[in-house]
Amino acid sequence: MIVLGNIFRSEVINAREVEIGYGNKLDPAGWSFNEGVTKPYSGRGSGQGPIAGAFEFSKQVLAFAAKGSFIFKARDPESVRLLNWNDFQQELIIKLTQSFYSFREVYVVTESVAAADWTLAVSGAAQAELEIATDADNFGLVDIFGHQSSRTVQSRGIEFYHREERRKPSFYKARKLVVREEKMETFINSLRNQRLDKDEWARAFYDYDFHYDPLYNTEMGGHSQVNTLDMLPADELNADTALLYFKWAEASLDDVEKLFLYDGE
Repeated sequence: MIVLGNIFRSEVINAREVEIGYGNKLDPAGWSFNEGVTKPYSGRGSGQGPIAGAFEFSKQVLAFAAKGSFIFKARDPESVRLLNWNDFQQELIIKLTQSFYSFREVYVVTESVAAADWTLAVSGAAQAELEIATDADNFGLVDIFGHQSSRTVQSRGIEFYHREERRKPSFYKARKLVVREEKMETFINSLRNQRLDKDEWARAFYDYDFHYDPLYNTEMGGHSQVNTLDMLPADELNADTALLYFKWAEASLDDVEKLFLYDGE
């Protein structure tokens, strides 16, 4: 994916026509989750410091069952979002596909989220472990992962561990440009009908005895939407018809996978 810019900075959409909601509080319960992670040990301990003397601390061990198991926690999440998307989403389709640009695949961020801080740990192997501790003065503190005072004591098999302590817009929702299935299905059926008698036409047109197998039929499989759109007649897709061919859909985790390169696993 390539970051193209901002629809307001490039004046694709007039910013004065858009309502933006700032500082929308989100439910923190939805921003603390994990998969394949258990907590085999949580407890208190004591130590002896060379300066402060005796001190107590909380310790926790996190066990990751498999490669890719993870735990995530964010504090005080807030969003910034476009409030009147429906008022200009059609104008945006026309401008991004016809007037200003000729995109056939593009994503538009409609909401971003920033947290006061967030922490993520991902295992790189099965049976990975992360041991953390904190000396915060809270003896009832049981879940210390993501706490600002927690520190890593030791780890094994952890692929990724990150704590962000600044309010960066690291999370987002987006809409993606997609081709209307009903419009493409009609067009593809038309192309298929045109191909039904191509062999008979070729035999009559060329002054040569070509052999052909009437049972052999090449379907239009494996074509991307971009290739299919390129087969439209000239001027069929224009500013007046763009809304007949395109619409917006919610971006999903399948789209996020495009951000990563795989090594065959």
